[in-house]
Amino acid sequence: MNRSGLSSARFFSSERNDLIEIHWGEPLSFVVSPEGDIQKFSTIEQARYWLRRRWPVENDARQRAIHHLEAAMDCVGSVGSARRSFIAAARSAGFVAEDLMSPERRTLS
Repeated sequence: MNRSGLSSARFFSSERNDLIEIHWGEPLSFVVSPEGDIQKFSTIEQARYWLRRRWPVENDARQRAIHHLEAAMDCVGSVGSARRSFIAAARSAGFVAEDLMSPERRTLS
């Protein structure tokens, strides 16, 4: 027990209770489907959710991106590294940056 009467083990739970979103500069927009659907990633939390729940491939780039995103969320890694590794994972998954797509194929998700 600590001075406040709470067990310190509670603070080292593996469950994440993030209260704020970490913005990482200009949003990244990728074409995420063969139909041309666009997904905009504005925060690290949103990118992490996609990597964990919606990512189409299991590969090393995805794992590295998860690692860098979580390090940035825990303030032990840089937001820039997280962003760069997410971009690399998106490319390895076959996602194309929105600005590289022709305008007639774009639909925002």
